[in-house]
Amino acid sequence: MNTIKVGIIGGTGYTGVELLRLLAAHPRVNLVVITSRGEAGRKVADLFPSLRGHVDLAFSEPDAKTLAACDLVFSATPNGVAMTHARELMEAGVKLIDLAADFRIKDVAVWEKWYGMTHACPELVAEAVYGLPEVNRERIKKAALIANPGCYPTAVQLGFLPLLKEKLIATDWLIADAKSGVSGAGRGANVGTLYSEVADSFKAYAVPGHRHLPEISQGLDGFAGKTVGLTFVPHLTPMIRGIHATLYGKLTDSNTDIQLLFEKTYANEPFVDVMPAGSHPETRSVRASNSCRIAVHRPQGGDTVVVLSVIDNLVKGAAGQAVQNMNIMCSFDESLGLHTPSLMP
Repeated sequence: MNTIKVGIIGGTGYTGVELLRLLAAHPRVNLVVITSRGEAGRKVADLFPSLRGHVDLAFSEPDAKTLAACDLVFSATPNGVAMTHARELMEAGVKLIDLAADFRIKDVAVWEKWYGMTHACPELVAEAVYGLPEVNRERIKKAALIANPGCYPTAVQLGFLPLLKEKLIATDWLIADAKSGVSGAGRGANVGTLYSEVADSFKAYAVPGHRHLPEISQGLDGFAGKTVGLTFVPHLTPMIRGIHATLYGKLTDSNTDIQLLFEKTYANEPFVDVMPAGSHPETRSVRASNSCRIAVHRPQGGDTVVVLSVIDNLVKGAAGQAVQNMNIMCSFDESLGLHTPSLMP
């Protein structure tokens, strides 16, 4: 069985180690390089004992020649890093999947406003394909540069997609009330994510504007064919993994069978599970899996539709979706290395 040579830029964060976990068991992947400036020379299994016996590599300093010898590279780095590698890698014929936000927003001026930096390669933004497979599968197949979606945007867009595509909800009144586990803040030390700061508590944050808002709005605008009015409020919950997005809209046609609509929309999607009518999906039902579980409700049979969308923020919201995109780009079975049950309890 033919394999591809894969590299990871930045393998020490939560998305990096999740990539390592998934790729180590992937039958078509040969991991050849994992970079980290801070951990260069250290064995991966020494930093992450969970990978003992699975990853026999050491972290190395980023080296352009070594990365250019790969077939595909994942960038699991903070915002603003992938754009400094992208041009050189693509000129070498290497496919690149960026798990940060460098290529997600098509309006470069909007990106620079929200991320507070000048884009290093704005000419590549238009070339990048937004890696939401349920929307862009055909474009992903031909892509050389993938902007892997954010975690909140994945849960919210998949929840609203069927309703906006069929023009069944008012586009000027959309609400996304979303909750995330603490791992979404990354692995770096931060007082706000210390155990004693987040345990036994629950809070909203970034209500005036979160960086994922323009990414979500860009996607919803595309589904609707016009600008939508979206209120997005994220919350931090005292759990490690998971996102629960509760989405609200006003139906424009109360006669539509919305349960059937969602079932038909996602009938052939390997990683979107539309649950039976009346269900309430839990974040633990997708823990460590690449699934998005969705349930749709009309409280009291009224004209308000409520969509419940849950994902694991580190898998379908990050590393798993990146591997799903790799599979599509490389003409592998889309589910290869990903179709495993969630962890319970």
